[in-house]
Amino acid sequence: MRKINFRVEFFKEGDVYVGLCPELNVSSFGDSLLESRQSLTEAVEAFLEECERMGTLEDVLEEAGFTLHDGAWC
Repeated sequence: MRKINFRVEFFKEGDVYVGLCPELNVSSFGDSLLESRQSLTEAVEAFLEECERMGTLEDVLEEAGFTLHDGAWC
């Protein structure tokens, strides 16, 4: 899999921290900021792996506004 640079946002909602990757519409949460980050990383990786398995990764990334530059999706 190629390198993919994506934006993440974190915010607190009640007692949990929520992590969001807006371009891919993937989110996750944790009891701490670190847990939220780890959980979001796992969720994004699972999403991208499934897209790759289905053969739709490039289409999904392009539709989300990513472009390929020097071997990396940005």
